[in-house]
Amino acid sequence: MLSELGITHIEFRSAWRTNVLDLDDDQLNAAARILRRYGIAVSAVGSPIGKIGVGDDFDAHVVRHERALQVADVFGAPYIRVFSFFIPEGSQPGDHRDEVMRRMSTLAELAKRHGVILVHENEKEIYGDVPSRCLDIVTSVGSDHLRLAWDAANFVQCGVRPFTEGYAELRPYVDYIQIKDARLADGVVVPAGDGDGQVPETIAALRADGFDGFFSMEPHLKAGERYGGFSGPELFTKATRAFTAILDAQGITYR
Repeated sequence: MLSELGITHIEFRSAWRTNVLDLDDDQLNAAARILRRYGIAVSAVGSPIGKIGVGDDFDAHVVRHERALQVADVFGAPYIRVFSFFIPEGSQPGDHRDEVMRRMSTLAELAKRHGVILVHENEKEIYGDVPSRCLDIVTSVGSDHLRLAWDAANFVQCGVRPFTEGYAELRPYVDYIQIKDARLADGVVVPAGDGDGQVPETIAALRADGFDGFFSMEPHLKAGERYGGFSGPELFTKATRAFTAILDAQGITYR
């Protein structure tokens, strides 16, 4: 299916109903052989690093992060997707800022040692859920090994109009684009261009400023929750064609 759609990379999240960080070495090597057989590379390790509470055990999470770095090395992945910790319900994000920055700085320093770039994805209910706090993270940590992944749908689900309210300030730090759209009215995820994620405007601006990176299909059209999502072959194909139609309409070449 990926070959038919012209997709040459995957963002590796799981295999055999197991999270990528929980696969043993034999399973990782088996996955690598399968990908090589079909000529598919890995753009990023879609890790769950940072998807724990800001007060949860960080030492154990660092061990898990080190596994993510090993996985990136196995697949030659240039990026690892990370998050900035769930904020307890009823508290203010600012109350946890110092701890978030300490943790993100540690993760970035470890990534630097391995020559891998972390891309922070804006996600509901974490510290970096809205543009201002995404900017706070990346500028406060100040590491070339911590950049941003842009997820329009997640911004919409936080009540943000992504391009209008976040693009200009975040673009200097954005390396990786998640393709997912959603409606402001109800937060429902829809194909790119059918929601309020301002995907066409964002793509036009990326083209204008010379972006030449990865677009990662993350449609979540059948199911989506805190720790993952699913579309299935038919809906994944529908989502991919909706996005490539936007590229085609703007005369953007891609592979």
